[in-house]
Amino acid sequence: MYKANITLGVLPTRRGMLDLETATRQKEIFMPVIRAIRPGCVRLVDIDDICTNGIIESEAYAPAVVEKFRREGVDGIFVPFCDFGEEGAVADVVSKFHVPVLVWGARDEEPNTPEKRGRDTQCGMFAATKVLRRYGVKYSYIYNVPAECEEFKNGFETFLRVVNVLKDLNGLRIAKIGERPSPFRSVMTNEAKLMKRFGIQTVAIAPLMVQMAMNKILEDRDEAFQEQLADISARMDCSQITEEQLANLTALKIAMQQVLEKNRCSVAAIECWPTCALMKMPVCAMIGELTDLGIPVSCETDINGAITLAILRASVFGEEAEFLADLTIRHPENDNAELLWHCGPFPYSLKAENSKARLVGGQEQFELKQGELTVCRFDDVDDEYYLFAGEARTTTGPETTGTYVWMETDDWKAWEQKLMFGPYIHHLGAVYAKVLPVLRETARYLDLKFDTVEEKGPVCL
Repeated sequence: MYKANITLGVLPTRRGMLDLETATRQKEIFMPVIRAIRPGCVRLVDIDDICTNGIIESEAYAPAVVEKFRREGVDGIFVPFCDFGEEGAVADVVSKFHVPVLVWGARDEEPNTPEKRGRDTQCGMFAATKVLRRYGVKYSYIYNVPAECEEFKNGFETFLRVVNVLKDLNGLRIAKIGERPSPFRSVMTNEAKLMKRFGIQTVAIAPLMVQMAMNKILEDRDEAFQEQLADISARMDCSQITEEQLANLTALKIAMQQVLEKNRCSVAAIECWPTCALMKMPVCAMIGELTDLGIPVSCETDINGAITLAILRASVFGEEAEFLADLTIRHPENDNAELLWHCGPFPYSLKAENSKARLVGGQEQFELKQGELTVCRFDDVDDEYYLFAGEARTTTGPETTGTYVWMETDDWKAWEQKLMFGPYIHHLGAVYAKVLPVLRETARYLDLKFDTVEEKGPVCL
């Protein structure tokens, strides 16, 4: 099962000439707030054992902080300004890491008076961010708002999601099972460049290795196999498949888990046809089953599609299954709706409550639930990488085969124009969540061209 796990360095800063007590009060406000945000998957690393009250105020402390953050393996750094801050100390720490950085400071309550100097928080952040730019540090920013407000909490969680996506992509291992279907030039990509630029590695696995593992499982038919078989039978109508096909499907699901775990792969892209002839059945249902276990699998050896699914999985901390759909046909009555469809690989957990799940061959058949969607596509052309993203919602429409849902947009023609001129294909990833800000920040950190329908391209005739 997928489990998000982030280590976040917390680097509060203050200016040494300003009041320590005032700065400490600010820290005592925001620390409980951030501790309460995603505590199950976020580990905070403070500097309480290095700096006075855990707030860096001098460049002299930077080496010790860097050493601690490296030892703890931080995946991102949060820099809260408790007052004007110390721009040099901040730069000396964060410039030593290639991780996302979040800058924020609470809004000052009042300006300076003859009796008392204020914190000048925003002023210090303007200065510090200029220095970060000089050092080539990429950073995110939450507006100058109080820590207790929803705007801060939402911004902080968005940053955590971005950190999780970037952590997952760096060192991502994609099981490439078989070659692409021969007619599908659209799914071709440069695997060497993916490894060099993003640290994403494809691991070639011969379909025969999966078949051998599958055959061993069918031969043993142990307790785990029987439990999996009973679970699938209980959830789906299996009356249109044979007992042999159901057993093959169950064995394939377990075999894929074993092969991916052995090769340390958390995502896969499979040549679902014609390789499925080896399995004596379509492999579509297995794709949906694995995705529900937190192991997304793309059809038709779509490597960029697998990366798309990995991005979506991390953006929601693995709490909702993602799916890869064909952009298929326009709605026969709704001009702003499009059919998201595929022959049967969508996760069962996304099934509409009133839709009966059936297995036909090795393909699922059911409609997905209604809800809000974020859709995206990681893709490339001419040595440039893109991330298309947009928000939409589901709607009702005619029943069809396979697994499907109708998606409604505000202006489908704008979507069609953007997608048709590319560089995208018919596969689009989707998740039931609103994570557009996460995808935008992810694209900025990775130097991807972030593409939305609002950015007009060539005009359709």
